Amino acid sequence: MIGNILVGLVALIHCYIVYLEMVLWDTPRGHKAFKLAPEFASASRVLAANQGLYNGFLAAGLIWGLYLGAAGFQIKMFFLLCVAIAGLYGAATVGRKILYIQTAPAVLAIVALLLGL
Repeated sequence: MIGNILVGLVALIHCYIVYLEMVLWDTPRGHKAFKLAPEFASASRVLAANQGLYNGFLAAGLIWGLYLGAAGFQIKMFFLLCVAIAGLYGAATVGRKILYIQTAPAVLAIVALLLGL
């Protein structure tokens, strides 16, 4: 139960990231969230939307795993590992904040699922 709640939380986080990257990137809220200069945000809007789409696939995979219930264990684990690895890469290349927003919740969900919580 706790594991599935955490999986749902990770999926929701990624849905919000999709919204930020695909819709709000070139707005004051997007600029603040990603610490962007307006000129850079405007120039990179299409790239951000592409990145948002990939985050949407991660959320979709987690939601799919939740939908399958116990049969979705491997799917949930696969997508959580993808999220955790992407978060590690983002933390190393973009900023440490990603470690807390993306990687930590995914790792907590992985641990909870493995422990059967």
